[in-house]
Amino acid sequence: MSSSPKIEDTLREAIISQPGVILDDKDVMRALIAANERAMGGNIVDLRGIAMDRLESRLDRLEDTHRSVIAAAYENLAGTNQVHRAILRLLDPIEFESFLRDLSGEVAEILRVDAVKLVLESVQNDNDPAVKRLGEVLSVAEPEFIDDYLSQGRGGQVRQVTLRQVQDASDTIYGDQADWVRSEACLKLDFGEGRLPGLLVMGAEDPHMFGPQQGTDLLAFFTGVFERAMRRWLS
Repeated sequence: MSSSPKIEDTLREAIISQPGVILDDKDVMRALIAANERAMGGNIVDLRGIAMDRLESRLDRLEDTHRSVIAAAYENLAGTNQVHRAILRLLDPIEFESFLRDLSGEVAEILRVDAVKLVLESVQNDNDPAVKRLGEVLSVAEPEFIDDYLSQGRGGQVRQVTLRQVQDASDTIYGDQADWVRSEACLKLDFGEGRLPGLLVMGAEDPHMFGPQQGTDLLAFFTGVFERAMRRWLS
């Protein structure tokens, strides 16, 4: 006759004194449940074990969802802080040229984008000395250029904020930087009645920096603040 192996006294005492350690260990519990099923034989279905497996799967999915929600909340908070800091920087300059130069400087650094460009529609050309001095951030385009650029020539209603990937970035907007821009955020600007619109473009080398699946609330808020700041300068 063969006898079942007995558990060591020290291990038995440890389990009895701290049963919670066994219950909290998933691997140990799985091994115990599997041993119990083998002991019952193949003709017996353990409904309680099946229910526990399903509950464990649901718990794992809930934990994954919980982690995803927390990560998204932190990411959203970080984005909010970035936009707030960029807005505060926009409000600092007391001269228009400094205001525009900061776009491609500290504002771009705060927002972690590689290029920031401002496009203004005008019936005049871009030979104005002020435009030439600010050529690295400011460009002038003919009327209707902005809507055509945002709709990619298809016409129709354009959104205030457009996020997308790009293959062949516009030389008119990016100049020498067009070769490496792979995604962009386009913010259409309304300067008020009687004024042609403008466009603030943020370009990134990372093709996944901006995409149509992303939310636009923060950038819409940034657009509203930038519009109001520009209206004061233009007036």
